[in-house]
Amino acid sequence: MCLLALGWLHHPRWRLVMAGNRDEFHARPTAALAPWQDETSVIGGRDLRSGGGWAGVGAGGRMAVVTNVRDPQASQTGPSRGALVADYLRGRDPAGTHIERLAGISAAYAPFNLLLADGHSLEYLGNHPAERQTLGPGVHGMSNGAIDAPWPKTRRLMDALSAWLEQDGVRSRSQGERDLTPLWNALADEHRPADSDLPDTGIGMERERWLSPAFIRGDDYGTRASTVLLIDANGHGEIHERRFGPQGVPSGQSHVIF
Repeated sequence: MCLLALGWLHHPRWRLVMAGNRDEFHARPTAALAPWQDETSVIGGRDLRSGGGWAGVGAGGRMAVVTNVRDPQASQTGPSRGALVADYLRGRDPAGTHIERLAGISAAYAPFNLLLADGHSLEYLGNHPAERQTLGPGVHGMSNGAIDAPWPKTRRLMDALSAWLEQDGVRSRSQGERDLTPLWNALADEHRPADSDLPDTGIGMERERWLSPAFIRGDDYGTRASTVLLIDANGHGEIHERRFGPQGVPSGQSHVIF
């Protein structure tokens, strides 16, 4: 993932709601959202180059999502960051236990932000800079900076998710029909903020502008997938994916109920 907002214990039905975009080179081989053939309890898209993932769910409604941290001066060597997602979802350790173990070896990886959730806690680990948190109920956001960093596109997606959680919470209490359209619209947002509001991540203003919307279009690089995930108190739920090719042309969609 390169952008996500996540609601934790903030809805009458869903203990976790996540909406996010994966930005990547279009040439990188990727498998669509589905149960993994070698571990069918894991559901998500898959990076076919390294075998890892960027967001997904596992047994009991376990969730993992990772983003890169943007710093052109940082080393990009080390184990695959996608393995951080895959290893947790394949396992059975509580989120807190797993992330404490990772904290001791996180410096070996290129810069990342990682969120892990189980039925009891939502855990954050970053390695650039090193930071570990257990996150409380509410709406959290993450892009290619620190957790809850006030990047414009992160704030906009968090606001959209907060509004959806409130509106859908009312529908849930009244048995109304769920509507994911506002979340899909927020993930498709191409708003570019003012230059003065952009972060300075060391890549130059032109690239900061290009990467500033939630949805990024490009011939070689851009938004490859949008994902919406909902998990209830019993670990059941649904995960949806919309996929895109160069210049944001739709290339497919899928969803799995678990």
